[in-house]
Order: sequence, then C-alpha cells, then structure tokens
Amino acid sequence: MVRTVGIVGLGLIGGSLARRMVDAGCQVLAWNHTPRPYAAAQADGIECLPSLQALAEAKPELLVLCNPLRAMPDMLAALAPVMDPASTLTDVGSVKGLVREQVRQAGLESVYVGAHPMTGNERSGFAASDPELFDDALWAVTVDQNTDFQRFLQVSQTITETLHNRLIVLDDHTHDRAAALISHMPHAVATALINQLCASPERNVALALSAGSWRDMTRVALTDPQRTRAMIDENPINVEALLRRMADRLVSYADAIREGREEAMQDFFTQGQPFRQVKAQAGRPPVPAPAHARTPEEPAQQEPAEADSSQQAKATMPLSLSPSTWQETLINSAKQGQRIVSMPSADQAIVLQGPTL
Repeated sequence: MVRTVGIVGLGLIGGSLARRMVDAGCQVLAWNHTPRPYAAAQADGIECLPSLQALAEAKPELLVLCNPLRAMPDMLAALAPVMDPASTLTDVGSVKGLVREQVRQAGLESVYVGAHPMTGNERSGFAASDPELFDDALWAVTVDQNTDFQRFLQVSQTITETLHNRLIVLDDHTHDRAAALISHMPHAVATALINQLCASPERNVALALSAGSWRDMTRVALTDPQRTRAMIDENPINVEALLRRMADRLVSYADAIREGREEAMQDFFTQGQPFRQVKAQAGRPPVPAPAHARTPEEPAQQEPAEADSSQQAKATMPLSLSPSTWQETLINSAKQGQRIVSMPSADQAIVLQGPTL
C-alpha cells in the first residue's frame, strides 16, 4: 500500500484528493504554484513544500499531477531531471492521449500511469475542496502496451484500497472519445444554453421562471469559463465532431416540428429509451455477475446507484489476470460494463457488473 503521496496542485481536485489521502492515513506532500492555500492545507495535515523540485526530491511513492492541463508540459519538463525513478507518476487530467504524448516527450513514460477521476463540481480552488468529493468515485485508468504492470497495480490499489473508489481500465483514445461525449461536449451545450438566455429579450422573465430542469441542465456552465475552455481545447477533434452531430440532431428535430412530421418527432423522443431503462433499473437490487465472461450478445446486468456493501459483495466476481494479456483483459472488462472494486493481488481483480446500454 502507498504510504507517501505527492500532490502537484491544490485546486478543487488536488485539494480534495490530498485531504482524502490524509484521512486515509497517508503522508501527503504537496506543492502549489502559489502558496496561497498552504496555511489551510497544513491545518488539514498536508505537508506543503516550497518547490516542485523539493516535492520530487522527497521521493513520494506516488506523485499525482493535479495541475491544469495547459501547465502540464512545464510541470513534466521540471520533473524530468529530478524525479526519482522509484516513484510512480500519475495525473487527474480529463484528456489522456495528449498527456501521454507530453509524458513521452519528457522522457517519463516508463514511470507513468494515466488516471482521471470522474468527480468534481462547478467550484474551484482549495477553499472548495472536500474529501467527500471522492465518495464512491469512479476513475478511468489509462494504459498502453508500455505501461508497467507493477506501477499500474500501485495506482489501482491506491484507488480501490486506499480511497475505496472504483475504476475501469481504458486505452487513451477510448477514454478521450467517451470523456468528450459525457463531459466536454455537455459543458459546451450547457454554455450555449446560458448564452441563449443572456441574449434573449425575455431573459429576466425566463430567469424568474427557471426551476429544477434549468438548474440541472446548466450547473456545469457555472464553472470558471476559462477552465472549461481549457478542458475542451485539449480534446478539440472529438468535441467538434460531437457538437456537429448534436447540431444536426437539433436541426433535424426543428425541421420535423416546422413540417409537422409526427413520426420524426416521436422518434426524437424514443431514441434514448434504452438510457431511461438503465436509469430506471438503478434502484433495483444488483443481479449477481455471471461466473463466465459475458459476451456482447448476453443480457446486461444492472448496478444500483446506491448499493450497500453487502449487496455489492454478492454481485462481485473475480477476474483472472496474466502478465501477457492484462491490458486486453481489463479493457474488455470495461467494455462489458464491469467496474473494478478491488485489486487484491497481481493476478486477480474483483469486478462488479454495472449497467450497459
């Protein structure tokens, strides 16, 4: 188990992760580009160091880059000459392909394992940090053919055993396409919604009438706009393609409304029914995972949003790993909707079947 963790960047995610690690009994060392959060961080048990070099030279077992993506090349360049090869490097960036290429260019690929916790909110800074932000969080851990298994195991066991979170394993490109679909593109759509409100002559009346649906659809648009833009700018090809498809979908529906095409209008509202069914299943008890690997043709099993530990224990299954095929095995597990809830040994993962469409 990891005992010492280094955190680069004490913003919302870095600060929350650092506080969570302290609560888990880890020694947490941190460096931030400005010492502004240091007093509060030190009061929470985080040891703040004066420089990035000092953090690297302290030789934490796991060094987590929680800095903005735009700063990643500078952070990696500064770390390359001073990082202890015994330390494992990971990050929390929302784009993985670009970061891996930057890691490769810095000569740190041999110590790197990519990661992205699927958590956060519209706030920012250490003052907004909260260790509970990582309650029941799902992480994407990204690997390629060069990823060292022992370092992967170190990162994965930190997620499952120390943070008590879940994870799935992906290649970089699959992660970036999926993140664009469920995070980056929706941020742009939410921003378009508030832009349309601000431009409307009825904006004040509409604002007075706004309630739960408007709040839920625009929450992420309250994020610092420069932070959102930076996130999207790092994944431009995937986001552009999705926005164009979304625009085509909306224009097609608008045409159907204008032309009174009943079948097309009905189809617009029924295409997403599989997703509604999955969400409806979320409150039901989990179905035990099969003793064999499910093929794509077999029926999906559902995972409730709020399953207690005893229910989860009944629904989990072991997944055998081998040194030659572990990447393929774990990536296929993610594609089948399974979440890794524990990594008890180098040759086994414990998985829980999640919902699938």
